[in-house]
Amino acid sequence: MDQASDWAAYDELFGVAIDDGPEAQVGPLAFYGRCSTEDNQDPETSRAWQLSNATRFVRPLGGRIAVEYFDVGQSRSVPWERRRAAAELLSQVRNPDRGWSGVVVGEGTRCWFGNQFSLTEPRFEAYGLSVWIPELGGKFETRNPSHRMLMSVLGGMSESERQHVQARVRAAMDAQVVNEGRHQGGRAPYGYVVADGGPHPNPRKAAEGGRLRILAVDEPAAEVVRRIFVAYLGGLGDRAIANELNRDGITCPSANRPEQNRHRLADGWQASTVRAILENPRYTGYAVFGRWYKRETLVDPDDVGAGHVVRFRRASPDRIARSRVPAHPAIVTVEDFVDVQLRRRSRSPEPQKLERGATGAKQRYLFRGRIRCGYCHRRMEGAARKARIYYRCAARTIVPGSSALACHPKYVYLRETTVVGPLNRWLAELFNADNLDTTVASLCASQSVDGRGVAIQQRLAAIEARIGRLQAAISAGVDPAALVEPINEAQAQRSAAQAELAHLSAPALLTTGDIHAMVMSLGDIAPVLDHAEPSLLAPVYEGLGLEMVYDAEAGAVTVTIQPARGVSARVRGGT
Repeated sequence: MDQASDWAAYDELFGVAIDDGPEAQVGPLAFYGRCSTEDNQDPETSRAWQLSNATRFVRPLGGRIAVEYFDVGQSRSVPWERRRAAAELLSQVRNPDRGWSGVVVGEGTRCWFGNQFSLTEPRFEAYGLSVWIPELGGKFETRNPSHRMLMSVLGGMSESERQHVQARVRAAMDAQVVNEGRHQGGRAPYGYVVADGGPHPNPRKAAEGGRLRILAVDEPAAEVVRRIFVAYLGGLGDRAIANELNRDGITCPSANRPEQNRHRLADGWQASTVRAILENPRYTGYAVFGRWYKRETLVDPDDVGAGHVVRFRRASPDRIARSRVPAHPAIVTVEDFVDVQLRRRSRSPEPQKLERGATGAKQRYLFRGRIRCGYCHRRMEGAARKARIYYRCAARTIVPGSSALACHPKYVYLRETTVVGPLNRWLAELFNADNLDTTVASLCASQSVDGRGVAIQQRLAAIEARIGRLQAAISAGVDPAALVEPINEAQAQRSAAQAELAHLSAPALLTTGDIHAMVMSLGDIAPVLDHAEPSLLAPVYEGLGLEMVYDAEAGAVTVTIQPARGVSARVRGGT
């Protein structure tokens, strides 16, 4: 036997593997891509080029795409476990019949952010899956320190790119407000409407038919705004002004423009509505931008890998941009607005009263915003009485003349501890290992088209009819220039309704696998429910999309869980 044969026998006996170069055949792979709402690209276009990149990358090595996972509307800062498609991919990792042996991406910086790669790759490695990344030029090698360093750099680049884009966009928007008084979109304040301001100042957008949007006065609503400022300067408080407007039958902002306030009940004037109007500086005619900003807060400070959630916070004065000259017609004078703000500050508690000493932690309400009153269907507010937490609904805040007042008690109270026990026992039973498949199947079977879809279709039909009438008027000889603004407004409304209807069609496409992945992304629910600690329970309730309606007369709570869009299940339980 020659020396070469001896070494071959040695290698075979002791299991020494000789690296003969790259694998000849990669085999079937799962493709993953992502497109966020911040992208200036159509999701289908983004998916197409990412998939094309991944296919060209692995095809010479014998690789092929066996299954696709693509997230739309997910920021790169969101962990994989909280992205719909990524969570589904991770749920299939341990499935031996998944049909693919690795994962390939079209662009690494789109898929991983910060330290996300170091948190997801070990999971693939544990189940023998390879990860193919174009920036590496091949497969990620666990024992290659250069690969690890490069992926850390790519994660940092992805994070830096996102922060730079955010900073540049915000700086540009601030400059547009300060120098041009430009309206930056969003809902118009009560008293104004968004109107056509002519061709867009950006030549490219103007060539594409883009129009500048400006604020114009809605005179009937503007008169109500002036009345609110006069009443406050006359000595009335927020609640007194709201009650006076309700008694006089004045339509509240959410009922005045329901198409832009679909998230509100339109149940009349509230003190908070009056306060928002009195504190809005845009009524002076100056453009103001950035009074609120998005702040990313850790889901769990003890688990940084769980990622962040976005919360709106009031901005400090140095972050607010105001135009140098009036940008739209004023409804109140600057003098009156300043006078109102000074009076509001004088009525606030003295600063020294707030600084007497350390106070206890802010009360945490476990079901904040999740319980509605069965009489009026408004959200019940949290209240603490003698170290006990309640949720209440007061009849005095209902609009005078409302039908709900006929049967609504003066106060409706629900004690938190009365609900927590039965609710947690039901959830634990619903999601234990024995019942999980049945629960997921029930959630899948309960999918239905959102009831709002019918209303949106009716609204879309009415808009189409309006556009038809305007076009017919032009054909009959009416000057087209006189109808430019109504046609533009109707077309904008049509586009918004079509986009909303398209968004509502997504739930019908969810499969059992989609729902199972979403439920699994919540983690093991049972141990959390056993501890019953608010800091642990609140994220679980949020992930389940928990909603409750309290029927005080029957002493029962109807619970709805909605862990995915359009997927729900219900239960009734005595309180």
